[in-house]
Amino acid sequence: MAKLPAYTTFGERVWHYTYLFICGCIFLFLVAPILLVIPLSFNAEPYFTFTKEMLSFDPAGYSLRWYDRILTHGMANPEIERGAAWWKDTWENGQWLHAAKNSAIIGISATLLATVLGTIAAMGLSRPEMPFRRVIMGLLISPMIVPLIITATGLFFFYSKTGLAHTYIGVIMAHATLGIPFVIITVTATMVGFDHSLSRAALNLGASPITVFREITLPLILPGVISGALFAFVTSFDEVVVVLFVAAFDQQTIPRQMWNGIREQISPTILAVATILVIFSILLLTTVELLRRRSERLRGISPA
Repeated sequence: MAKLPAYTTFGERVWHYTYLFICGCIFLFLVAPILLVIPLSFNAEPYFTFTKEMLSFDPAGYSLRWYDRILTHGMANPEIERGAAWWKDTWENGQWLHAAKNSAIIGISATLLATVLGTIAAMGLSRPEMPFRRVIMGLLISPMIVPLIITATGLFFFYSKTGLAHTYIGVIMAHATLGIPFVIITVTATMVGFDHSLSRAALNLGASPITVFREITLPLILPGVISGALFAFVTSFDEVVVVLFVAAFDQQTIPRQMWNGIREQISPTILAVATILVIFSILLLTTVELLRRRSERLRGISPA
């Protein structure tokens, strides 16, 4: 925390610390629900509340049973010895693992598609000679603004007419639609500090447009591209509304599996999965922040 200047008045100091206190309270209000989920996932009892043993920090009140349940839920023979046959059973029949595999396949595919299309769109929108830039930008980022239920309903009716409903391709395209705006915004922000004279100089020296993009443009905008890709992946990985509308019954993702678990059979396994997702999200956001700082250093914005 930065030290206040010596000439700061008493009133300014009071407001400074009051402001920090207010920000801390807001931060705690936002983070508290997430922080409560983590210890509850270690509850030895099948409850969503803190037991007396947990409050007294009795080791008997804590357990990893719900994390183990992630692997065993849906298995044909969960009681057999944990060897090669057990791992094969959980890989083939475990419902949570099946949902995780679907989320990974759909998320990675949608991220690649959204990153390619979003980067191309951002490069075009960053050029001053691009006509109707504001209108096109508004249309491309509209999936961020339009309520998801409206987007999901429109995709459902469109997919029903084109045969893409209840297919992996349809789900991937739907998730890419939601991820493209994040790629456009991050790459466009990176392109603001891009020196187009470098590209023109390379073209004048005889380089092809593909070579210019691969050797000059892409390395400079890569932090923004990766940041947008991470946001697109998180958007796809956490999406449940669109999946409920356009995915088939057996195309379960982790958010949809959690939704079904809340509706059909409430189990603290959901808390264990949520804890894993929180840790995963923190790692992704940390990566985004590191890339943002690297991008600033490359553009000379940060003195570091």
